Amino acid sequence: MSQVPNIHPFHHAGSGTWSYLVEDGHEAAVIDPVFDFDAETATLRDTPVRGLAERLSARGLQLRWILETHAHADHVSAAQWFKRRWPQATLAIGAGIRAVRARFAPQFGLTADGGDARCGFDHLFADGERFAIGALQAQVIAVPGHTEDNVAYLIGDALFCGDSLFMPDSGTARCDFPGGDAATLFRSIHRLYALPSCTRVFVCHDYGASGRTVACEASIGAQRRDNIHVRDGVGEAEFVALRQARDVTLGPPRLMQPSVRANIQAGRTDELHAAPR
Repeated sequence: MSQVPNIHPFHHAGSGTWSYLVEDGHEAAVIDPVFDFDAETATLRDTPVRGLAERLSARGLQLRWILETHAHADHVSAAQWFKRRWPQATLAIGAGIRAVRARFAPQFGLTADGGDARCGFDHLFADGERFAIGALQAQVIAVPGHTEDNVAYLIGDALFCGDSLFMPDSGTARCDFPGGDAATLFRSIHRLYALPSCTRVFVCHDYGASGRTVACEASIGAQRRDNIHVRDGVGEAEFVALRQARDVTLGPPRLMQPSVRANIQAGRTDELHAAPR
């Protein structure tokens, strides 16, 4: 059976986020689905996920997994939108979400775990854990650094790297959020660099550097050769200095407060008011 998944990328221009439908012709996973959120009116719109859901249904696929790479700080997750429509699907994230929720919960008046050891998710993945999407074999790789909970999903020959690597001309994810650490990200990326050079890498964000068309795919070989922050030959100290110098110039994401509040609760949006059904 082929271990080359069918991959359908969907780009959300408002946050620069890539969401993915990954399937083997029978079963599927959705990775990092996104809502539109208007902070002024506290209105959520499901426009970004409708195309993904329509593709899923049109291909007659069974949704088995709703996968988050981490608790995003720049957009509100649409994970619960999919969970309502496909209740049999398993909503999952890395086990590091416990640390992230405990870190952010007090500012929202929440308890460390909300009385649920899984923080509202159906399953928390351990580093190295294996799972399947139909005939496709998948493995979880913990890649903290941007956040404590960031994971990558290796599905067949494709790596969905979350907020670790960006496209080679855009470098890497920021490390200045609470719990982030540039040295940790460097080591996480080098775990990914140990994969075969032909491994396809699908990024979580792209903003069209220097006016180019947005893109979502490179390879491990291309990242090692061309990544402007962490190509072969760049050492940890050099990377940390570069990443820290860049991070001090960055402001917080525009939607950080509502995004983190929802996403540390498995995408619960009832506290954000007008959630689409």
